[in-house]
Amino acid sequence: MNTYSMAQVETLTGIKGHTLRVWERRYSFLKPKRTNTNIRFYSDSEIRKLLNINILISNGYRVSKIDKMNEDQVHDLVLEVNSASSAKFDDDLNRLVLSMLEFDEDSFNGIFQRHVTRNGLLSTVINLLYPFLNHVGILWSANKSIPAQEHFVSNLIRQKVITAIDMIPPAKEDSSVVVMFLPENENHEIGLLLANYIARDLGFRVYYLGQNVPMLNIEDVNEKAFADVLLTMFVTPMTEDSRDRFMKYFGAMNLPIFISGNFNMEGAPGNFEYIGGPDHLIERLKGIKFSD
Repeated sequence: MNTYSMAQVETLTGIKGHTLRVWERRYSFLKPKRTNTNIRFYSDSEIRKLLNINILISNGYRVSKIDKMNEDQVHDLVLEVNSASSAKFDDDLNRLVLSMLEFDEDSFNGIFQRHVTRNGLLSTVINLLYPFLNHVGILWSANKSIPAQEHFVSNLIRQKVITAIDMIPPAKEDSSVVVMFLPENENHEIGLLLANYIARDLGFRVYYLGQNVPMLNIEDVNEKAFADVLLTMFVTPMTEDSRDRFMKYFGAMNLPIFISGNFNMEGAPGNFEYIGGPDHLIERLKGIKFSD
């Protein structure tokens, strides 16, 4: 059985620690165990229960009423809510977390496909996958989610995004160029893959170098790519020395460097620009494309 700290419960459910402590005092459905040093920890079943309770609360059910239900009643009510045609976005986030924790590929695929059918793939990438990954801490906060489940859902999304990228027609010869890479010692690729899909969908020619790329390789690639912009992302915190070397090397380049994730921009060179999310990335890429 997996166990979860309060910090992990907050990350996975979105329920604040203060609320969890209040519910623990007032209601019978939440009874975490404690370590010998009196630190709370939660079980798989409690995580599932909290995610289901979140879905019911968002659909108008009161916690005091839910507390009087047994597990089967809660489960049946959630199924009834889930079957409604007007599923809420926050509910789908909770369902995606449940599918991740339970290794439920069918459930994950069903939610993903429903969003693609209703909203299109680009909107699904921007408005569902990205918030979900950010919510569970896979994008920018290493070690917040549970490793096995993180690998499971990351690989599911990786497969879908790569398949979607393969379906985009090749860019025109005179298209703007973006070189994408993860720096040395950085292996969390999902955010960069999403950016790859977004840029290609906008018509960019993308040179995708992937994970753990030595800095000197970027200059070699750019001699042939003639990039309009470089894009990189960080999850793993850098040492001060590594950050200084990175800023000195790329600061000397005469082109924009887009950076996202866990990077301290204090004192960054003038050609560095922090990208706060997919909408910001689209805005900036469009600015480059239409300024050519």
